[in-house]
Amino acid sequence: MSAIYILWLRELKRYIRSRAQIIGSLGQPLLYLLVLGFGLGPVFQKSGNGSYIQFVAPGVVGMSILFTSIFSGIGLLWDRQFGFLKETLVAPVPRTTVMIGRTLGSATVATIQGTLIFVVCLIIGFRPVSWASVPVAFLYMILTAIVFGGLGTAIGSLLQDMQGFQLIMGFLVMPIFFLSGALFPLNNLPKPLAIATSLDPLSYGVDGLRGTLLGVTHYGLMTNFTVLGFVAILFLAIGAYFFSRIQI
Repeated sequence: MSAIYILWLRELKRYIRSRAQIIGSLGQPLLYLLVLGFGLGPVFQKSGNGSYIQFVAPGVVGMSILFTSIFSGIGLLWDRQFGFLKETLVAPVPRTTVMIGRTLGSATVATIQGTLIFVVCLIIGFRPVSWASVPVAFLYMILTAIVFGGLGTAIGSLLQDMQGFQLIMGFLVMPIFFLSGALFPLNNLPKPLAIATSLDPLSYGVDGLRGTLLGVTHYGLMTNFTVLGFVAILFLAIGAYFFSRIQI
């Protein structure tokens, strides 16, 4: 447990020291909130769906968590390139412990990032239906961060260079985001698109956030929680397997 704590703390310190990362990672969510939120707001309201800022804010929070947690795999490649990973792997602790510590650290960073975006959403006008539900929303944020932190670690364990990671992320991250329903309602979708969204883990994270913060859910809060918990365990297991096979 002490090794997990040390690795968790290391990832957290790395994030806190990188002020440029903190500020830069706010840019894209702010773009979606301000441009799409206010730009599509009148159209969304005329269709009878209410405020688009209210609708899109949980999706943007989910997007921030997705990007931050899954790109934590880049940190794994960076450590491998400069030899820090080798120093970690030769330590007298199981590799599974190392992987869990890194993933939990990445998930903590992603949750903090999602919290910052949530605060920004509050500033520009988003309001949850009940403040008592906010702690439950943070639970969905943590689960979503663990899911994609495990996926990012698994992918980072398989790749050897930064270019390969960027290529895979370009074909993986954006489809995950756009198919999650972060920007559009999941009701009355064409069947192929409905199937694709139901296979996207982020759909359940975003729907869980909407369910707790707005009281509106497509899959149901218990289904969202169950799916996220199962996928989190699955991706952690896959990440641990590939991480254990890294050659040093």
